[in-house]
Amino acid sequence: MERNLNWAVLGTGVIANEMAQALNTMGKKLYAVGNRTHEKAVKFAEKYQVKKVYDDFHEMFTDPQVDVIYITTPHNTHIEFVREALKNKKHVLCEKSITLNSLELDEALQLAKENNVIFAEAMTIWHMPLYKKLWEFIDAGKTGEFSSNLKEEYAEIADWLKEGIPALGKVQMIQLNFGSYKEYNMDNRFFNMNLAGGALLDIGVYALSIARSFMESKPDQVLSQVKFAPTGADEQAGILLMNKESQMAALALSLHSKQPKRAVISCEKGYIEIMEYPRADQAVIVEAESGVRHIVTAGDTKKALQYEMEDMEYAIETGDIRKLRISDTKDVMDIMTGLRKEWNMKYPGEIW
Repeated sequence: MERNLNWAVLGTGVIANEMAQALNTMGKKLYAVGNRTHEKAVKFAEKYQVKKVYDDFHEMFTDPQVDVIYITTPHNTHIEFVREALKNKKHVLCEKSITLNSLELDEALQLAKENNVIFAEAMTIWHMPLYKKLWEFIDAGKTGEFSSNLKEEYAEIADWLKEGIPALGKVQMIQLNFGSYKEYNMDNRFFNMNLAGGALLDIGVYALSIARSFMESKPDQVLSQVKFAPTGADEQAGILLMNKESQMAALALSLHSKQPKRAVISCEKGYIEIMEYPRADQAVIVEAESGVRHIVTAGDTKKALQYEMEDMEYAIETGDIRKLRISDTKDVMDIMTGLRKEWNMKYPGEIW
């Protein structure tokens, strides 16, 4: 019988607020909140009627009433808190970037296994219904024949062919842009090496996650160019990827130059265009030969964190972790770690 899981959140920033609101939408209440600044936790608890506020946020990790913890603190603190939570047998959903590097992620995955708990990245792309539909469509439509075991929840995909939407065939090339115009102040966390600043871990993780999700295997060839901010953080980068199937991806990232969050997945017989891709609920499929456009919608951008938590709860209740796509998270982290090693961009105190 399904039980009501008690969620706790570490941190009280934007994501923590969205998470509490999402739980309310799901008809649930956030059980507990912890923060370095106790006063902020108290105000947060009052705002969302949170039952438990910790005088010392470390008490969250040993509270027997806590089932799952959402970690929303800066990248550089993740492994410390993830380690403590997993050792105390708490399930953990951790904001992107899930850790600083592959060594930290490998440690966390091993701890989760040893303690028989679920550990996953709060990567919106893994959980948005639009992507689940598009992945299914790509997989099922490579040959133009839809397999009989197509999931019932995506049965409408089979109707797309009847409506004239062609099978797209194999993914060939992916183009991804993500450019933010951040205040060019070196004290800003986005450029602060002490807070694991830089474009790759903050916005590049989204672009790489999109790329990996539409590629048949992990890219094994990676080329890049990078421009550093005065602090040594990567403020701009161009990245080229290719895997053994010769599928390619090109990424353009910047924290100092505005770009649309645009993804184009080019296939043999058409392409998919997605705008504002981190939380997208709409895509356009364009037929290569005719230029005919088809609008595809699924889910709701405003429910991004709700989808994350629903998939996490499903994994906890059933033991089925496929929706969490942790192997893709691992592949993305390996690519980011490899790039930073190539750039010789190590954060203070980081061990990789």
